[in-house]
Amino acid sequence: MKEEVQVLIKYRLERSHEALEEARMLLEQKHTNTYINRLYYACFYAVSALMLMKGLSSAKHSGIRSLFHQKFVKCGLVAIELGQLYDRLYDNRQKADYADLVRFDIEEVRDWYGETEGFLSAIEKIIKEEITPA
Repeated sequence: MKEEVQVLIKYRLERSHEALEEARMLLEQKHTNTYINRLYYACFYAVSALMLMKGLSSAKHSGIRSLFHQKFVKCGLVAIELGQLYDRLYDNRQKADYADLVRFDIEEVRDWYGETEGFLSAIEKIIKEEITPA
């Protein structure tokens, strides 16, 4: 794998962790809609790093989502539950960002933070196993 690709993968994983930290701060302030946005982006950046590792890309979020399911979830490389979390965050981020009169209840979405941490750990493990020489 080219060094510049490895640098970009590392950068996207860093962005993923930044978005997760932003989500934590937003949750503390009870900004649930923006919290969901940052959780989604934490996952999105991790998934886009995974795509880079395999030489895949898409200009649209829906394309990244589709490739993620097709190339990683369906073949069993990523657990189905993680694919479902990504879908839930994708759908709810759309509602939070674009739908009128939508407010998410903090008790309904609080646990999504821990789920997102688990998602990031799983994706990072896959990437590490792939790019670390045996």
